[in-house]
Amino acid sequence: MSGEIPDIDRAALEALQLRRLRATLERAWEHVPHHRRAFEAAGVHPRDLTVLTDLGRFPFTTKADLRANYPFGMFAVPRDQVNRIHASSGTTGKPTVVGYTADDLDAWSELMARSIRAAGGRPGDVVHVAYGYGLFTGGLGAHYGAERLGCTVVPVSGGMTPRQVQLITDFEPRIIMVTPSYFLAILDEMEAQGINPRRTSLEIGIFGAEPWTDEMRRAIEARAGIRAVDIYGLSEVMGPGVSQEAAATQDGLHVWEDHFLPEIIDPVTHEVLPDGSEGELVFTSLTKQAMPVVRYRTRDLTTLLPGTAYPAFRRMRKVTGRTDDMMIVRGVNVFPTQIEEQILAVPGLAPHYLCVLTRPGSLDELTVRVESQEHPDPTLGAALVERIKQHVGVTARVEVVEPHALTRSLGKAKRIDDQR
Repeated sequence: MSGEIPDIDRAALEALQLRRLRATLERAWEHVPHHRRAFEAAGVHPRDLTVLTDLGRFPFTTKADLRANYPFGMFAVPRDQVNRIHASSGTTGKPTVVGYTADDLDAWSELMARSIRAAGGRPGDVVHVAYGYGLFTGGLGAHYGAERLGCTVVPVSGGMTPRQVQLITDFEPRIIMVTPSYFLAILDEMEAQGINPRRTSLEIGIFGAEPWTDEMRRAIEARAGIRAVDIYGLSEVMGPGVSQEAAATQDGLHVWEDHFLPEIIDPVTHEVLPDGSEGELVFTSLTKQAMPVVRYRTRDLTTLLPGTAYPAFRRMRKVTGRTDDMMIVRGVNVFPTQIEEQILAVPGLAPHYLCVLTRPGSLDELTVRVESQEHPDPTLGAALVERIKQHVGVTARVEVVEPHALTRSLGKAKRIDDQR
């Protein structure tokens, strides 16, 4: 049945991983010049892999490597065997390009079906997909996975928020797949139209593409009356569906380790850390044909833990931030999710905010612009200043603005404005 989670024990899974890992390294060595050069420079060969921990001897792949080999230099198959291409937006340089064979697309659809099932979805459900379609992997990944599971898909994509609300009202989906920040905008629009979000047909929200906190989960569930679960993926590895939070436990995301091998490293020393340690998440693909990925540095910060709902598959905690969105404010490392936690702890503040970094003199200053739920109240700003100082360890300026004063995100949220 499509979307079934494999019934496998940990020992059998690790034996499968070792076989597939050897095949991935051999494919990378034989067909991708970049990987061959990188392996040779590190003094390793695919035959050097005898146990899973030997992977730590192999070099990392970074976003810079993908851009240096733009557009098709990382592909391991002839271009005419590539059935689909996705790419990043390329806002900070050349886009990162990824390719998929027909078998890759089939595996991706199955993993997304597995993820939706783990989230509580079932054949026959109506699924409202509000992730962006196009070169971004979110919309099409969700679309094909839901169809594979046997669901009815409403391919809305992002934007045109009043229409989102109309279609939710008219088509009565049970599931919505969307970024958490844009779902908040949809809830705002519902309430502006006089619709109680708790009385819609929605029961499950599968949220991803940006970090979000457990405090945000609780706020969304209380406001919308749904069960909110996390999904994780990135285009460089596959797209959404690399790991999924189970609706039954809501305690982190099970990594589909029959297709992806995760590691946690110290982002500074590059040392591989034991399970239970927080660090940077690194992925190696085990089944990709068009573009095998070897030790890709995601820049996402998380922790690997034992499986619960699916014991053979390890869990990753919700991503707490990224090594490249960390703010250093007078020597203190600060992530937007830490600010979000404190905002959600102050009654009267809305979860729409922007962190602004400036350097008017020789020191950085952090300003948090945050919307009020009703009219701005100076006491709300003072309460947030105190919470940020007490729980995050920095002094911030807080500007409480009118409801809807901040620009809404239609896709991945951008919550840092660096004006230094």
